[in-house]
Formats: sequence, C-alpha cells, structure tokens
Amino acid sequence: MTKITGRTLLVALAMAAMGGSASAGSPEDTLLLDLASGRVTIEMRPDLAPGHVARIKELVRQGFYDGVVFHRVIEGFMAQTGDPKGTGSGGSGKKLKAEFSREKHVRGVVSMARTPDPNSADSQFFIMFTEYPSLDGQYTIWGKVVSGMEHVDKIKRGKGPNGMVEGPDKIVRARIAADVKS
Repeated sequence: MTKITGRTLLVALAMAAMGGSASAGSPEDTLLLDLASGRVTIEMRPDLAPGHVARIKELVRQGFYDGVVFHRVIEGFMAQTGDPKGTGSGGSGKKLKAEFSREKHVRGVVSMARTPDPNSADSQFFIMFTEYPSLDGQYTIWGKVVSGMEHVDKIKRGKGPNGMVEGPDKIVRARIAADVKS
C-alpha cells in the first residue's frame, strides 16, 4: 500500500484538475519553476531520458537554476534558460549523452539545448511555445509542462532571429516537488 503524503496529494489533485492521472507524475519527478508571474509545474520523464532527469534533479537540488534568466526567447518557438552566465555559452560543466526518443516537440515540451554535437547537452533547456517537428529525434526531451503554461507564455521575448533578450525574465526558484514541505 502506498502512503499518501500532503505533497503526493497536492500533485495528484493538480494532475486530476488538468485531466491527467495521479500516477502520471510523482513528487520526485515533478519540477516546480517559480517565475515572477507564477508557478510552472513540469512532469519530468525519466522513462524517456533517465540521465537528463537525474542531472536536472541534481542541479535543482544544488540551487543551480535559482535566478537564472531566460536568455533566448523566440516568439512562436521556445524559451531557453539554464545558462548561469545568461549568454547561451555557459553551463554546469558536465556534458550529457544524448537520450533521443520518439516524443514530439509540441507545446509545453521541455527539451535540452545543445551544440551540433548530440552529446553536448549540459544544463540549458527550453520550453516549447508550439509544435516544432524539425527538432523531433534531434534533441533530448525530458519533460512537459502540466500546469502554468500561461506563465511561460508571459516570458519576455527576445529580438532578432537569435532571440537574445535584453532585461530577461528569470527563474526565481526551482524545486523538486518531493522536497517542498507541505
């Protein structure tokens, strides 16, 4: 028999309210991103990308993403974050082996940024604003926004084709739901 805690119940209620099942995401595999406009809840997918999910959890628990900006945001495409330098050239210093899947890059999907080398993902990730099939099978998908996409939609957009943002919005705080005290 599974013990139901306050955290588990909150995640289950949130999933049910969004039409998902309570078993779809455990508190251990739920990422909470607090933005200035509100909370974004991401269901992490260790079934698709176990190495990436493990690394994201490690970085979140170190406070790595707290205060990190959305440095590249392109209307009709995605919002990218995870670079402590805020320029797109930084990371945590640990490259990850690609974990490509058959999942599609659709609205709300969370995927890893990388260089042309498939095994170069580090700490930077992006959240999709819309479907973008050309990325499918080319970037590691490790999660999906299950609530708070309206807050992602409010992230300040960049200018020009590269989408670099002046005065960017940031992740105020990132936490794993299992670590949040009820």
